[in-house]
Amino acid sequence: MCGIVGYIGNKNASQVLIEGLKKLEYRGYDSAGIAIIDGDDILVRKCKGALKFLEQKIADETIKGSVGIGHTRWATHGEPSDTNSHPHASMDGSISIVHNGIIENYATIKAQLQAQGSVFLSQTDTEVVVHLIDKIYKEEKDIFKAVLKVLHMVEGSYALGVICKDYPDRVICCRKESPLVIGLGKDENFIASDVPALLEHTRDVYYLGEKELAVLYTDHVDLFNFEGEKIIKEPSHVEWDMDAATKCGYEHFMIKEIHEQPKGLLDTMRPRIVHDKNGKPTDVYFEENKMDDSWKKARRVVITACGTAYHAGVVAKYAFEKIARMQVDVDVASEFRYRNPILDKDDIFIVISQSGETADTLSALRLAKKEGLKVVAITNCVGSTVSREADDVIYTLAGPEIAVASTKAYTTQLLCLYLLAIKAGKLRGTLRDEEATKLLTELELIPSKVQEILDGKEVIQKFASKQFNKDKIFYIGRQFDSATAMESALKLKEVSYMHSESFPAGELKHGPIALLDPKTLVVAIASNPDLYDKIGSNMVEVRARAATVLVITQDDSGAFTGKTDEIFKIPTCSDTLASLLTVIPAQLFAYYCAIQRGYDPDKPRNLAKSVTVE
Repeated sequence: MCGIVGYIGNKNASQVLIEGLKKLEYRGYDSAGIAIIDGDDILVRKCKGALKFLEQKIADETIKGSVGIGHTRWATHGEPSDTNSHPHASMDGSISIVHNGIIENYATIKAQLQAQGSVFLSQTDTEVVVHLIDKIYKEEKDIFKAVLKVLHMVEGSYALGVICKDYPDRVICCRKESPLVIGLGKDENFIASDVPALLEHTRDVYYLGEKELAVLYTDHVDLFNFEGEKIIKEPSHVEWDMDAATKCGYEHFMIKEIHEQPKGLLDTMRPRIVHDKNGKPTDVYFEENKMDDSWKKARRVVITACGTAYHAGVVAKYAFEKIARMQVDVDVASEFRYRNPILDKDDIFIVISQSGETADTLSALRLAKKEGLKVVAITNCVGSTVSREADDVIYTLAGPEIAVASTKAYTTQLLCLYLLAIKAGKLRGTLRDEEATKLLTELELIPSKVQEILDGKEVIQKFASKQFNKDKIFYIGRQFDSATAMESALKLKEVSYMHSESFPAGELKHGPIALLDPKTLVVAIASNPDLYDKIGSNMVEVRARAATVLVITQDDSGAFTGKTDEIFKIPTCSDTLASLLTVIPAQLFAYYCAIQRGYDPDKPRNLAKSVTVE
């Protein structure tokens, strides 16, 4: 959701904060603001809209302070407005805070504070926290004790950054169920919601743990638990390339990250595939994931995730059942824990989350752990809550993904799931060695085949230029391709705001066909030669209703000649692995439609990169 930054050091804090917020704007762009300790006062500047409007607002000001906090907002409580923007301040302006998350008991606390004379200016839940800190501070006369006490009074999820004009030598921060990273510099220290905001300054970080609090000074950082007890932990070193968090000449992060998929797949694959002395791939090895006897005796695999990660889970269902012959159930995480799920202690529980901080996914993980299941996490973020709480973790090595719409994180998730299915099949004896070698050999060719698709992107670009004004877009496919259809439809609606839906191809005539007309585009995904006749029949039905048809396929036989308006051919590969390729043209189509319609694909309206609230 929202993005938080903080700085203490010897540099101009406003410049550091603004640059950090630019790296986090994907987390929310309803408003932005900064608070700086400037002499004896805290100077707050904030406004509705994208960060550029804040920059314009302060362009003619000289803000000299070297201690401050900043925020970019994704609105939850209170509409986007100047008043509802963060940071929020106490009535006398002596304390200022930024917040990511939701305070669930804010209404009760607000009523109590109002009865005691507190005056609220905004509609946000966050303002409750700063007034509460102020009240306790006046009693305790110590800002650290006041913050600590308040943490036991508020309920919900939060990452907080706090400054107080009476303590100009420190920044206080804490987290509960919302991410926060502390960057460790030389004579300067930082806080941020995500690593990209820190890469320009440092690679050494503390990943603040659940219910942990930190006090940042210029020359050191003190860490505490919520009981106020000091804790010691070793810093982590971030290996991400700085270029991964910049556009590097691309117009948008989304198209840059689409083009980064060959590298992301290669980086994710290389450490995991084992070769024999002749260079032939023979096995899969996860350094960070113990593939032990629990996989041999597992009754089934349960996968839960949200959004794009859920679609990766649907592909994985087909992969595990086909490759490892394991029963798989896939659940949307937001539904999972509310339906009293039937779980067995021998089940393998897999959670997938790009950020590792998705609230619904974390709740599902914790339920599975409570029931005694082995939990495996697939995430792109080292040190994330998901990675810490799972029994085992598999990291996608995609590098920072800045665009809100996930692309390279999705394909690297798929790759990890395919590798996991192959390893499970070998362990359980359901996949012969020669079959495993064949699949691994094909997987090693996938990055170059993705590059081949990207090299031919002009076909998709041209097609998008003719189809971006369609009223309805339907994606259809069968088996693996039906899962890709789901992800393809999501990408299009996320960035272009075009109405798009997905259906298993056979379901088209069970209702959706009634919606077909000349203003409809149907995108058929067809990677399995055994099903070409079936999907071809679906295309004929669609064209008979005057709709336009695009097919994404690896067919070389002419199976779809005369049945479609446009064919985009992907390189030939096993239909088992084709989901790694068929999604690429769909990502490109979504991007180019957004551009044609005049929208910024990096910042789709109403969306945020990481959903850390329910």
